[in-house]
Amino acid sequence: MKLHIKNMVCDRCKMVVKAELQQLGHQPLSVELGEVVLDKELSSEEKTVFKKKLEALGFELIDDKRSRLIEKIKNLIIELVHQQNSLLKTNLSDYLSSRLNHDYNYMTNLFTEVEGTTIEKYFIAQKIEKVKELLVYDELTLSEIAWQLNYSSVAHLSSQFKKVTGLTPSHFKNIKNKKRNPLDKV
Repeated sequence: MKLHIKNMVCDRCKMVVKAELQQLGHQPLSVELGEVVLDKELSSEEKTVFKKKLEALGFELIDDKRSRLIEKIKNLIIELVHQQNSLLKTNLSDYLSSRLNHDYNYMTNLFTEVEGTTIEKYFIAQKIEKVKELLVYDELTLSEIAWQLNYSSVAHLSSQFKKVTGLTPSHFKNIKNKKRNPLDKV
């Protein structure tokens, strides 16, 4: 049995969801971003309890196909940007289409309709959050960050960063408060 969970965007989220299921007496077969596979079905009572626990933790159990597809798109983009830098050189539309077996035009229209933003803008927002993270760590130069995130140039990265945040990367690096956003708030 598969469960789809909204706002499950990091390894810590996966651990929390797994622990909640174990408290209900279930041992998940796998816990991935946005998706849990169980060996057996949850009873309706267990599902209600689990749903309430998830909501208290900021997650949401997803029941309809459209919402599940949108969550899968978001999770693939988050995974691509934050965990698989080497794949950033691939074409986003091809990557999503091949991974989700859906036409990209269908996915982008659905995503825009439901989320009020495009897949591309969501992708850019995730990349900018990654840039913020790397700037805060202060281990890479802006040139290295641009190369790692597959920007064509430092100027392109800086321009996109300023457009999204209103700040230049160097100004952002110098300020000390409210630098980053949680991935589920992007």
